Amino acid sequence: MCFTCAQSVALGAAADHCLCGAPETQAAFRRIEADLTRRALIGGTAAILGLFAGFGLAPREVWPQEPGRPLLLTNLRLFDGDSTTIREGIDVLIEGSRIAALPREGDGPDEAQRIDCGGRTVLPGLIDAHWHATLCAVNQLVALTGDPALVHLIAGQQAGATLMRGFTTVRDVGGPAFGLKTAVDRGIVAGPRIFPSGAMISQTAGHGDFRLLNEVPRMPGTPASHIEQQGVAAIADGADMVLRAAREQLMKGASQIKIMAGGGVSSLYDPLDATQFTLAEMRAAVAAAEDWGTYVCAHVYTPGGIRRSIEAGVKSIEHGQLADEETAMLMADNDVWWSIQPFLDDEDANPKPDPIQRAKQIEVAQGTERAFELADRHGVKLAFGTDILFNAAGTASQGRQLAKFARFMSPLEALRTATGAAGELLALSGARAPYPGRLGVIAEGALADLLVVDGDPEAELDWLDDPQSTLRLIMKDGRIAKNTL
Repeated sequence: MCFTCAQSVALGAAADHCLCGAPETQAAFRRIEADLTRRALIGGTAAILGLFAGFGLAPREVWPQEPGRPLLLTNLRLFDGDSTTIREGIDVLIEGSRIAALPREGDGPDEAQRIDCGGRTVLPGLIDAHWHATLCAVNQLVALTGDPALVHLIAGQQAGATLMRGFTTVRDVGGPAFGLKTAVDRGIVAGPRIFPSGAMISQTAGHGDFRLLNEVPRMPGTPASHIEQQGVAAIADGADMVLRAAREQLMKGASQIKIMAGGGVSSLYDPLDATQFTLAEMRAAVAAAEDWGTYVCAHVYTPGGIRRSIEAGVKSIEHGQLADEETAMLMADNDVWWSIQPFLDDEDANPKPDPIQRAKQIEVAQGTERAFELADRHGVKLAFGTDILFNAAGTASQGRQLAKFARFMSPLEALRTATGAAGELLALSGARAPYPGRLGVIAEGALADLLVVDGDPEAELDWLDDPQSTLRLIMKDGRIAKNTL
């Protein structure tokens, strides 16, 4: 009861009637409420930013262009991501979030802000085409059973670290990354552009079914498991259920759909050689994606699963280290992308203490070198990815993983798998691509994501292992996130 109402009751019938509804009173209430709301927002925003800063999530300082003035990078060597050559004698002109032109050296507009690159190499921002933004830096137990708030706070912290490693774009191929993507796009936290897949769609007993044996069987009234509730995976059996699961991810904002078409290393109960999903189930996912103008990528290692995926219309094979000659030829003939990772069973391998997982990891590593040989022999289109998973310490190896590609091809060819080639793969999302414009290239009209590096990409890529020192400038969307020139 307000003061005026209480006063009226206390004074009895002789008192004036309640004034709560009077225009003057309501106007006063609105002024008080507005002031309190403003104060709460100011205090709340400060508290939120303080929390983010304490956890390393506060947006990093950026250096935008001066209003109305383009930015011109000069005195540089250019790797444009389209070719596998270094170009000289040109500058890079940036207006807003786009690359406006590549004028000859000295021909840029007089009014432009200038950054002298000191003869260093300028290249497109890197793209990791197989990343798990919410799963890379937590262990498997935390990912599958932990507090979702902790998982997402760690993911936000890792997003900033990913950008500082020079990766301005990632294709997230499994996990609840929609909220993180929104936070990055709105500038709440620093991070790369994210092409999200949402939940990995898996059959029962498939690579995305991380339930424990005591949770089986699933009955009609059984609630969704924790990982399904959190959006890590979606278990679907039969074409209709796969269709529904794919449409649900598209509803959430997926730029492409991820299905599990074969056994995996991290899962305990599905053999590596198992082919997962029937042809009809795979086609249901493909139909849902195609109806929305996008595509399906498939986790799979073995020839049988790869062949079935291609027959169903899948456009990107994730991993594929156990492919044979016939399968590699089939990928090339059907213009299918091979999103491959340097799984070499070295110091950067994801930790697998369980002996079942470890045995599968070794088998995959043994097929990696042959996979690169097959891709080269048959001209399969390659895109770089890391698949760093449940491995907080391993996230720092992201750039080093790309440097390993130079064991199987020239350094500039390796660099192109994480720039122009990866950008072509992302473009398969069509109208579902969340960022309109070309990525992975330095070309007129492309999105202005680029790096200035200390190092010679023609000779080797080892400089990627020390991004703190060697990445002298990092630009995303025309805004400078780091500049030590």
